[in-house]
Amino acid sequence: MLAPMSRVLTVLGAQVRPVGFDPEATFAKFEREVRLARTAFKDSDLLLFPELYLTGDDPFTAGEHAGFMERVAEPVPGPLTDRIAKVAARARRWICAGSIFERGSRGRIYNTALVFDPRGTLVATYRKLFPWHPHETTTPGDRPPPVFDVPRVGRLGLMICYDGWFPEVARGLALQGAELILHPTLTTTPDRDQELVMARANAIANQCYVLNVNAVPSVGGGRSIGVDPEGRVLFELGQNEELVVETVDLDRVAYVREHGTRGVSRVLRHMQDAPKAVFEPYRGLLGRRRT
Repeated sequence: MLAPMSRVLTVLGAQVRPVGFDPEATFAKFEREVRLARTAFKDSDLLLFPELYLTGDDPFTAGEHAGFMERVAEPVPGPLTDRIAKVAARARRWICAGSIFERGSRGRIYNTALVFDPRGTLVATYRKLFPWHPHETTTPGDRPPPVFDVPRVGRLGLMICYDGWFPEVARGLALQGAELILHPTLTTTPDRDQELVMARANAIANQCYVLNVNAVPSVGGGRSIGVDPEGRVLFELGQNEELVVETVDLDRVAYVREHGTRGVSRVLRHMQDAPKAVFEPYRGLLGRRRT
């Protein structure tokens, strides 16, 4: 018999449309969406927004113009994170604000995800490890993807869009104890079909929840997906703006990791006990000098 749910988290995924290339108008829209989430979905604990939403980025449209990324990039922490913090504190909710263009040192710009707690504290930042080259020209991140704890609930991890194509990213989060991976995304292209498969694969291989929330820009987008620790689809949205609410039970993650997927395959435990030969193909990559 399964134990009753005790470590539950209700997540609201905001599959939303930016105001193209207008960060101020998009931020005002973001504030309205947070207010709506707080009033209409009172039990939501965490709000998850798409990649680069607050920048107003609208890929593959005529409105895009040269130098936009450089103009809207901001330091982290900085004025924009201060504004998001106030929104989170007023709403008294966890907010994963998707990602923004972060202005780093020596002229570098990163695609950086941000998580705030209900007091407005910036508790996690993550620079995308795999920018989608050649279309995305941000600098790859320089730190492992982070995990953070929701007190009395469990441990969550962060990755961004194209990171999901590389199983090492999700596996690294799982090995740090992540029970739920928040995966803000901005995909407008036909390979969204493949990303839906990989969201399920990342959940299955790491026996954790994966919540992948995509933006709805002018071209393509949408089709957000949520997956449970055994790969079952919790939701799959269409291509319009939608809010989806899902309550996840992180005790389910612990149960699946202990007893196996469908009661048979203890994947993450076996990975932790893997022979060294499993990692030999990585030796050349790890030793290669990066420029």
